[in-house]
Amino acid sequence: MTDAPMALVCAHIRATGITASYARRPATSPGRLVGARIAAFLLAMLLAVLAPPLLADAPSRNVLVIYANGRLLPANFEADGGLRETIRTSSARPVSIFDEFLDAPNFGGDAYAQIIANYLREKYASRPPDVVVAAGSEALSFLLQHRSTLFPGVPLVHLAIPVALLRSMQLPRDVVGVPVEYDFSLTVEQALRWHPQARRLVLITGASPWDREWEARLRREATRFSGRVTVEFLAGLPTDTVRRRLQELAGDAVVFTPGYFVDGDGHHGTPRQSVEAIAAAAAVPVYGPFSSFIGSGVVGGYLHTFNDMGRQAGAIVNALLAGSAPASLLLPALMPNSLQVDWRQLRRWEVRADAVPEDAVIDFRQPSLLERYRAETITAIVVLLLQAGLIASLLFERRRRRRAEAAVHLQRHELAHASRLAIAGELTGAIAHEINQPLAAILSNADAADLMLESGGDRRDELRQILTDIRRDDLRASAIIQRLRALLSRHQVERQAFELNAVVDDVASILRGEARRRQLRIAFKHAMKPVTVVGDRIQIEQVLINLILNAMDAVVSVANDRRTAVVVAAEQLADGMVVISVRDRGPGIAVEHLPKIFDSFFSTKRDGMGLGLSIARTIVDAHGGRIVAENTAGGGALFQVELPTARRLPLLTAASA
Repeated sequence: MTDAPMALVCAHIRATGITASYARRPATSPGRLVGARIAAFLLAMLLAVLAPPLLADAPSRNVLVIYANGRLLPANFEADGGLRETIRTSSARPVSIFDEFLDAPNFGGDAYAQIIANYLREKYASRPPDVVVAAGSEALSFLLQHRSTLFPGVPLVHLAIPVALLRSMQLPRDVVGVPVEYDFSLTVEQALRWHPQARRLVLITGASPWDREWEARLRREATRFSGRVTVEFLAGLPTDTVRRRLQELAGDAVVFTPGYFVDGDGHHGTPRQSVEAIAAAAAVPVYGPFSSFIGSGVVGGYLHTFNDMGRQAGAIVNALLAGSAPASLLLPALMPNSLQVDWRQLRRWEVRADAVPEDAVIDFRQPSLLERYRAETITAIVVLLLQAGLIASLLFERRRRRRAEAAVHLQRHELAHASRLAIAGELTGAIAHEINQPLAAILSNADAADLMLESGGDRRDELRQILTDIRRDDLRASAIIQRLRALLSRHQVERQAFELNAVVDDVASILRGEARRRQLRIAFKHAMKPVTVVGDRIQIEQVLINLILNAMDAVVSVANDRRTAVVVAAEQLADGMVVISVRDRGPGIAVEHLPKIFDSFFSTKRDGMGLGLSIARTIVDAHGGRIVAENTAGGGALFQVELPTARRLPLLTAASA
C-alpha cells in the first residue's frame, strides 16, 4: 500500500473515532483482550477493502508541457525524460503529463498561433492543466500571448529559456523557472587552450529565424576574440557549400556552431542533423553549445544538459502542485553549466588527458584495460607476483640444492678416495711382496751378469737374455706401481669407455699377492666376448676390490677346501646390461642383515667401519647400474654388479631427456 492510500485510511480512522475509543478503554481481562484483537483484525480487513474506493476519489493532477520545436528533436527527448522522472518519483498524488509541440521554426505566424490556441482550448477544456510548462523560447512567447484565454490563472514554468530573453520580458509573478545561459565565450576559450595553433574561428549558422537569432548573438560575442583569432562566418549557406568550405580548412582553425534548422537552400532539419554533417566534413575540431550534440562528432563545450533542465522544471512543478505559491519559490539564478566532452573526439584531435579539467563530464570514454578489468588485473598481478616470488624461491632452493649436491658429491669423492687409501693400507704387505718379487729377480739377474762379465769370454747371448729378464721384471714392477698410483690418486671423475676384462686383470694383479698372503684362492673368469663399459675405470676397480676383499674376509675362517672366491666378469644380459659376480663360499649373510647390508656405517666385522659396501653402491648408482647381495644355495654370498654397456648408454640418455 502506498503512502497516499495509507494517509486516506488514517484519515478515515480518525474521522470515525476508532482510535480515540481504543485510547480511552481501561485494562481488560485476557479473554476480552483476545476478543479485542480479533475485532481489530476484522477492522483492518474492512479498511483494506474500503481503501481503493477512497483512493479512487483522490483527484488526479494534470501537467501540460508545450515544446517550441518538433516531437523528434533530441533535446526534447532529454528534457522530457528528466521532467517526467522527477514528477512521477517525487509527487505524492497521481499526475497526468501531456505534451504538445509547436513545430517551430517549420511553422509560425499569428494565424498558425491562433489555430494552435483554439486547438488547445478545445482539447483541454474537459481536463484543464494545473501547471503549464513552456519548453523553449517560442513556447514561452506563445503562452504569454494566449494564456489569458487558454489557461487563465494557471502557473507557468519556463524551461531552457536564455537569460537574455527573459531580461527583455516583463514576466507575471506566476511565471517562474530557472534560465540558462549558453556560454559561447567559455567554450571558445577552452577550444583555444586545447588547440593553441588555431588562428581562425569559424562560426556556422543557418537561415531560419532561430538560426538568425544565434547569428546575431555570435556576431556580438565574437568581437572579444577579434584580436586573437580571425573570425569567419558561414551563415545561411547551403549544406553542400558548408561541407566544401569545411573540407578546405587548414589545421589552424576551430569551428563553433549551434547547428541550424534551415540551410541556404531552404532544406529543413534539426540542429543535430546539421551538426552531424558539419562534423563529418570538417578537417578541424568542432564545438557546440548543446548537450544533445555530444556523440554527433563535436568535441563538446560548456553545456547545460537538457535532462537537468527537465529535472529542475519537474521539481518546480511538484512544488506548485503541492500548493506552493510561484512567488515564494527560492530558485537558482541560472542553471549550472559544466564542461562536457566526447572522449573519442579528444583523442581524435590529440588533446592530452592531463589538459582536461578534473571536473569535466567525459562521455564515451573507453576504459583502459586496467579500468575495465580492474579486479581481474589486480588479481592477475598478485598471482604473477606470487608466482614470481615462488619461482625465485624455487630457483634459490634449486641453487642451494645444487650446491648441496656438489658438496655431497665432493664428500663422496673424498670418501671414496679415503676408502681407496684404507684399502692400500690393508694391502700394504701384499703390495710390498708383489713389488719385491720383480725387484729381487732384477737383482739376481744383475748379479749373474756381473759374474759372466768377470769370467770373460763371449757370452753376449746369455747377457742379452739376462737383460730381457731384467726388462720384463722392471715392467712388471712398474705396472704394479702404476695401478696402485692410479687407484690411490685424487682424480676427477672421468667417464670414458673401457674394456671390462682389462679392469678384471688390473684388479687381479693388485689382489693376487693379498690372496697368497691369506692363503686363499681367487678365480678370475673373463667374459666370453669383449664388453665395453662407459664410466670411471678407477671407481669400478674400487668397487670390485671392495667386494673381493669382503669375500676374502668371509672365507678366512672356513675350512681350507672352501677358502675360494670366484669373480665372473661380463655376463651380458638381454637388456643391454652387463653383470659382474663375486661369489664366496663363506658362511653367508644373516637374513636380518640383508636389507641393510649397503647402508652407511653398517658392518658385521668387529673392526669394520661400514663404508665399503655403501661407497660401492653409491658408485654403481652413479653409473646407472645397481648392486645386489644374496645368499647362494650351496653356502656363501653372491654380490652382483649390473652396469650399462656402451651400447645401452645412448638409450638411457634419450629416455632421461
